[in-house]
Amino acid sequence: QVQLVESGGGLVQPGGSLRLSCAASGFTVSSSTMSWFRQAPGKEREWVATITFNGGTTNYADSVKGRFTISRDNAKNTLYLQMNSLNAEDTAVYYCARRGVMGQGTQVTVAS
Repeated sequence: QVQLVESGGGLVQPGGSLRLSCAASGFTVSSSTMSWFRQAPGKEREWVATITFNGGTTNYADSVKGRFTISRDNAKNTLYLQMNSLNAEDTAVYYCARRGVMGQGTQVTVAS
């Protein structure tokens, strides 16, 4: 059974950093294209970043390019999202996803 469990969210000041984790089970992250999405209050869910299974090519939404980094640890079967230079517009629930399956999400709040 495919399961994704996000963690690492919290409250951070503007300009700060957080690293989100997505622990996967039921499949191997190294053989899967995986993504992060986010949904801010009152807004639609938006795509944030993707890492491909073949070679680990990464792609980012323009709003996070240069600040966020998607990566994976094959030994831990875990997907990550390193988020730097956070601002209020990054406040959202963040979800990892694989083939339409998402976890429960982790809340990120950027505020002073």
